[in-house]
Amino acid sequence: MQRKDLRRYNIMDLSGKVVVITGAGGTLCSVAAREMARQGAKVVLVGRTPEKLEKTASEITEIGGVCRIEPCDATDSEGISSLAEKVLSSWGPCNILINGAGGNNVHAMTSVTSFDPREITDGKPADMVGFFNIDADMFESVLKINTLGTVIPSKIFGKHMAAAGGGSIINFASMNSYCPLTKVPAYAMSKAAIVNFTQWLSAYLAPANIRVNAIAPGFFINERSKAYLGTPETGLTPRGEGVMAHTPMKKFGNPEQLLGALNWLIDDEAAAFVTGITVPVDGGFLALSGV
Repeated sequence: MQRKDLRRYNIMDLSGKVVVITGAGGTLCSVAAREMARQGAKVVLVGRTPEKLEKTASEITEIGGVCRIEPCDATDSEGISSLAEKVLSSWGPCNILINGAGGNNVHAMTSVTSFDPREITDGKPADMVGFFNIDADMFESVLKINTLGTVIPSKIFGKHMAAAGGGSIINFASMNSYCPLTKVPAYAMSKAAIVNFTQWLSAYLAPANIRVNAIAPGFFINERSKAYLGTPETGLTPRGEGVMAHTPMKKFGNPEQLLGALNWLIDDEAAAFVTGITVPVDGGFLALSGV
């Protein structure tokens, strides 16, 4: 999809709004950042890897947008607090927070889809990782980035929103939020928590005029998906074939195809009475039982 085609998503004017996006160097959130800047917002790009943020910033500058790079780990309370105060003093309070920071780690994954008796024996193959010998520290790190990486920015920037009279928070869930995929227990567990937290926080912040919603992306094309799932052009992995067989639209999503849902959820007029929901953007993945 070409950038010019995205003008049909321009349902509002974000001029003067401050949008903070964590994970802004990632495939999905970099597209979201460009879209927010295209609609006139001042965009704060937050992430752990400056090089990725610089790439996003360059793309925003090319379309005449306004942004700033703020390298920070979303789970670092002190760092996020310092960042928020800096943004408040120079640009004003955050109006829209997009919690895109998150991810998985191969060391928090199993290599088998169900228990294999060999995993608890001395004869376990060197490359076999089952639940009983998964790396506990890596498991915890995945839980942390996907849960506290959403809670901490919501707490800090949400306070500024409440003081300013309102705002919107968007979290990122997953297909794993509804039913866990095999091999990714930590990621699935943490993404299930995001849906629950989105509901809890939406109810809590409703009196502050802050709406809290989430998007659950299906299987989108990015570097990680290419490595694990393959592509229709280069060939799908067995896991990729399983995903495609379970997706009625028979294709992977394009990052730009999240923008319609995102724009609707942050629109204080179109979605004025919408809070606490998670919107799947998945090509029908959740609608197909596989039977």
